[in-house]
Amino acid sequence: MSAAQSTQSKSGPPEPELSTSPSPPAPPAERLTATNQFLGTVSQPVIAAFCAGGVAGAVSRTVVSPLERLKILFQIQSAGRDAYKLSVGKGLAKMWKEEGWRGFMRGNGTNCIRIVPYSAVQFGSYNFYKRQFFERHPGDSLTPVARLICGGIAGITSVTFTYPLDIVRTRLSIQSASFAELGAKPTKLPGMWQTMVSMYKTEGGVRALYRGIVPTVTGVAPYVGLNFMTYEFVRQYLTLEGEENPSAVRKLAAGAISGAVAQTCTYPFDVLRRRFQINTMSGMGYQYKSLPDAVRVIVTQEGIKGLYKGIIPNLLKVAPSMASSWLSFELCRDFLVSLKPEEETLLQ
Repeated sequence: MSAAQSTQSKSGPPEPELSTSPSPPAPPAERLTATNQFLGTVSQPVIAAFCAGGVAGAVSRTVVSPLERLKILFQIQSAGRDAYKLSVGKGLAKMWKEEGWRGFMRGNGTNCIRIVPYSAVQFGSYNFYKRQFFERHPGDSLTPVARLICGGIAGITSVTFTYPLDIVRTRLSIQSASFAELGAKPTKLPGMWQTMVSMYKTEGGVRALYRGIVPTVTGVAPYVGLNFMTYEFVRQYLTLEGEENPSAVRKLAAGAISGAVAQTCTYPFDVLRRRFQINTMSGMGYQYKSLPDAVRVIVTQEGIKGLYKGIIPNLLKVAPSMASSWLSFELCRDFLVSLKPEEETLLQ
């Protein structure tokens, strides 16, 4: 017997070595199953619409951010305030001269943070309500009234979830503008979180973050309902015979038309929303007592046109905003739906 064998017999059998190498990758079949499960989930119509809605919101708001901010600055000017009593071109030039590119994008980051869940919930809940209450079978055609109802409920759902970010976005859009009432601008403007905390602490807690939600919901429900109803109605007429869907250009046209119709019909509620959102803002507040009181004061002091302040930059942004929103939504949704695995693969 050798020395090595003698030593082994005395100390017993050698202990197995501990492996420090990473665990082997999952077998191809298991990886395939997990991937198919994920693809099967994101390709579900409601989930695909939810994800695509978030993408559509971010794209559309970024495209028209300068016009969106200019619209807000026009909207909050009452009688006697004329810092932005300018044409659209001169207003944009003023923003660029005073604040540069940051002025064009002021509040857009918060707006995108808001609009991604807002748009996602809106598109997702619209598809959910449509399937839950009106579609007996997938793919059934809805009546215009059913689309209007689903869109209205979807609008209320989305705005309730994301309203605090909307009011903060309005404050961020105003705080760097050259209104005399705001006084000298601070060297460092507060950001989204700081503005939200300040409002919560100094303006009434949670109620401060939902100030103006009544005129918002009052306007959002018909706006979203009209938007969905008009888009799907126009889209039918822009789909050529023999095609399932219109081309990208015709989708852009349908989105522009639906946005213009919905915005024009509900615009006064948007003005009221902005006024109430700054109702307690230092130097800029209006102290309206209620929705009827706000309408009375605005019409008395500013005339009927006071309820349509900012509508020109708003209509200018509607076409590119809604067109890019609907186009990016449909492209993203169709892509996600197309990821659905074949039934044979799922059954393996």
